[in-house]
Amino acid sequence: MKQLIFTIIAVLSIGQFSLALNNIDDLLTEIENNNTTLSALKKTVEAEKMGNKTGIQLQNPEVEFHYLWGNPSAIGNRKDFSVQQSFDFPTAYAYRNQIADMKNEQVELEYKKQKMDIFLQVRLICAELTYQNALKAEYQKRQENASEIAKSVETKLNAGEANILDQNKAKVTLLNTEAELRHIEIQRQTLLQQLATLNGGKAVDFEKTTFQAVPIANDFEQWAAQAAANNPVLKWLEQEIAISDKNTQLQKAQSLPKLNAGYMSEKVVGEGFQGVSVGVSIPLFENKNTVKYAQLKNEAAQHRETDEKLRFYNEMKTLHAKAIAIQQNITQFREQLSLQSDLELLQKALNKGAISLTEYLFELSVYYGSLEKLLEMEKELSETKARLLIYS
Repeated sequence: MKQLIFTIIAVLSIGQFSLALNNIDDLLTEIENNNTTLSALKKTVEAEKMGNKTGIQLQNPEVEFHYLWGNPSAIGNRKDFSVQQSFDFPTAYAYRNQIADMKNEQVELEYKKQKMDIFLQVRLICAELTYQNALKAEYQKRQENASEIAKSVETKLNAGEANILDQNKAKVTLLNTEAELRHIEIQRQTLLQQLATLNGGKAVDFEKTTFQAVPIANDFEQWAAQAAANNPVLKWLEQEIAISDKNTQLQKAQSLPKLNAGYMSEKVVGEGFQGVSVGVSIPLFENKNTVKYAQLKNEAAQHRETDEKLRFYNEMKTLHAKAIAIQQNITQFREQLSLQSDLELLQKALNKGAISLTEYLFELSVYYGSLEKLLEMEKELSETKARLLIYS
């Protein structure tokens, strides 16, 4: 009894696991945890963050010791010891820390962009896979129908109510349907393998056959503003402008005099000297044009941001208009298809001899073609939504 209970629980758990993977959000969570590219990027992010925090502190102190032999030896030997520490202008260290923090935020945004790209790839694969799953289910029905027609024609042929041409048409129809089913299965397995690759090599069982009917809002401007706020590329460029601005201030601070201070001692026979040392480094030549260069980089970053915002807005507006148009087309097409299709009536007409097999197959092919056209439009809408809603 215990073994039976454990078996039932295991079966139910497997069923729930498979169902979860048919939900896109659950699948994305699974892939985020298992994707090897994202795992490598996480390590890269850690390294880059540490690198941005490196080299922004005080310079290393300098320690010197001199031992000089006197000549003639009667004057004795001389010993010198000194410790020196150089300082940039104090505000330079604050700017360096702020720039490092901003660069770390950029690294996180780069990871987010890469993750979004992978998620988009997953959504596009799932759209194609849903389409192939729906086709498979449809062609399985067609196969059953074509098999029944082939058997019916063979019975009629034996009774002298059909001819060999009708039998050949029925057999070819069944043969083509079976061949298309095999082709669909090949496509499905290819897509499932792509998902498994993105899932770190772990197989994914995705059996979804219907597209999620989530209408696209007509208010583009409000949606576009929210999408732009979530776009990691635009945020990265905003950070780049802020970094360039801080870097300009940093270069100005580095153009100010640098200080150095320390301790120094000198000892000779019978005498000793010790005290502090102070120095100033005047930046006359080393930092020439650095401020101007930083300002030009800031202007370039601002132009890049303007260009990217315009490109993003126009791309999203095009996708939004396309999604609305396809959405309306699907609604109209589905209504017309439901009014014009009556497979049972068509089957009855064939059975009663009101139409020939050729006419039946023609009418059936028209209906099948319309159904596949509807599935293609739903797939295209799903792919458009995937690209449109990537930043939502």
